Amino acid sequence: MLTVDIAEQIALQVELQGLDEATITTLRQSYPHLHFTYCMDDDINTPKPVLERQGFNVYLIDGREHCLKLTSHFETATGLVLAEVVADDK
Repeated sequence: MLTVDIAEQIALQVELQGLDEATITTLRQSYPHLHFTYCMDDDINTPKPVLERQGFNVYLIDGREHCLKLTSHFETATGLVLAEVVADDK
């Protein structure tokens, strides 16, 4: 189950390690029950991020019906999108 606390822990880990494919691989190993996606923030239009950090935003994924979709509800979230923000995105 994904909670706000777990999302905060993951965001802190990304802040410390930086957002790149190596960090995503580490997160997948550390949290094998969660799905992780890495993209650019300007690829996402809705919903609003659940967490905003310097250099990246965090969105929730719901993958319960075999197709991934963004959600704003932790109780249905099965993973996270870590979306890199570049200076012109905000």
